[in-house]
Amino acid sequence: MFTIYPARKVITMNVRRPEASHVAVRDGWILGAGALEELAGWGPHEIDDRFADKVIIPGLVEGHCHSREGSGWDEAYVGFHDRTDPDRVVHPGLKSIDEVVGRLQEAERALPDAGDPLLAWGLDPLFFGGRRMVAADLDRVSATRPVLVLHQSGHIVNTNHELMRRAGINRDTNAMGVMKDAGGEPTGELQGPVLRSMLYRAVGRERALSFGDPRGLRRFARSAQLAGVTTATDLANELPEETVARQIEVTSDDRYPLRIVPAFLGMSRPAPEGVEWVESLIPQSNERLRYGLVKLVLDGSIQGFTARLKRPGYYNGAENGLWYIDPDELPNLLGVYHRAGLQVHIHTNGDQATEAAIDAIERVLRASPDPDARFTLQHCQMAHDAHFRRMARLGICVNLFANHLYYWGDQHYALTMGPERAERMDAAGSAQRLGVAYSIHSDAPVTHLAPLFTAWCAVNRRTTTGRVLGTEERVSVADALHAVTIGAAFTLKLDTEIGSIECGKRADFAILEDDPLAVDPAKLHEVPVWGTVVGGRVFPNSEIGAG
Repeated sequence: MFTIYPARKVITMNVRRPEASHVAVRDGWILGAGALEELAGWGPHEIDDRFADKVIIPGLVEGHCHSREGSGWDEAYVGFHDRTDPDRVVHPGLKSIDEVVGRLQEAERALPDAGDPLLAWGLDPLFFGGRRMVAADLDRVSATRPVLVLHQSGHIVNTNHELMRRAGINRDTNAMGVMKDAGGEPTGELQGPVLRSMLYRAVGRERALSFGDPRGLRRFARSAQLAGVTTATDLANELPEETVARQIEVTSDDRYPLRIVPAFLGMSRPAPEGVEWVESLIPQSNERLRYGLVKLVLDGSIQGFTARLKRPGYYNGAENGLWYIDPDELPNLLGVYHRAGLQVHIHTNGDQATEAAIDAIERVLRASPDPDARFTLQHCQMAHDAHFRRMARLGICVNLFANHLYYWGDQHYALTMGPERAERMDAAGSAQRLGVAYSIHSDAPVTHLAPLFTAWCAVNRRTTTGRVLGTEERVSVADALHAVTIGAAFTLKLDTEIGSIECGKRADFAILEDDPLAVDPAKLHEVPVWGTVVGGRVFPNSEIGAG
């Protein structure tokens, strides 16, 4: 016995049969999509008409996000834009440093223990007219309790003087990324992953990209379900033993509504040890947990001025950003993972970092050819046509950060990139035109987890003020939907299992209240998500309460 689901429309992402009226499911797998009489030929079945007035599309695939989308809500949110948490509670955005301090003061008063650190996230000084947060601002929150604020990008942190004291950071500290004032004193802003990890450890939180607590993983899945996402990455995790154990425990429950693809942070151990560790994890994968992906981070963030840019650099004259990996060492590091047969994704924001990554990949592939390595450049926001042509020739995929166009587009136009380069940011149109396999993403919790919104960004390329950045780089709704389904699945080497609705693939669907191909493209992000189906199990969003 199997089940046939009639629908108002089934959008399959299968080029041979792009639309259907019914989909058949048996034991968590798709038997087919088509007309009722065709599917009935599989044998005895039942009709489940709960989706008869809905639109079924492949389960959305978020190719770049982080499980901190769930666990981060245990901390204070201090971002500029309004955000909705996994329990559907709206957290209003803050418009000044004083407002940020005020929310932190409220959070500090709510802490039960006087010795507990205060952690917060979402800060973005780019919206505050050039005003940077300093340690004295956070001293107003507490002069005795450690206070640590993670920037929205995840690449920069701010601290109060007490935390710097505990971490041993002072005017004699000459580490790269310790920002200092004109008198040589640390300002409390620290850039880069090494300093970030050191500070988290200084407050007793082994938080350096190793998220995996059960509550956070369940909240992560709720965020995904609300957005129609059935497969999501955790795209930078050191994957210590305790995190792996929790991931396996939570995802082994067949009521867990999400498939997770963690990426081992490849710089967190010497590469040969990293290979050994990832290879030991692969056999521990299950239906909802897939190990084997490796992530390298080459530079920082554009909005934080830590990305690496080619000449002429930042539009406002800021100094060039940080190398997290020495470009001369990247081919060696990359080669170790590649020769072991592990797929590698590389974070590159600035065009100098993108070029260094392409150079390294080309060297590695010349030494160890692999026609299906599917190296994927993540973010890759400043790539131009010459880069895309090389990517196409080398078989490199790209996952573009389309949400940046909305959230930071005006700032990129006026401050970071200038008008001309801002118009080519996250150039999905060029990637498609030049034959590069691409997807688009949210980098949640950097921006909110919502692939239909991400698709809207790629289709419309509008900023918060309504400016259109690069009309030639817009893509169609159909192409944007491809990017968040089969396109994203391809970059993860999962396209034989997910990303389209066709015979033999997993029964993972997003259930929509309207047809995204029929609505006004300007309203694509407003299409309501009824829920999801993961492995044939139905997960209605109505079962997720507010608060």
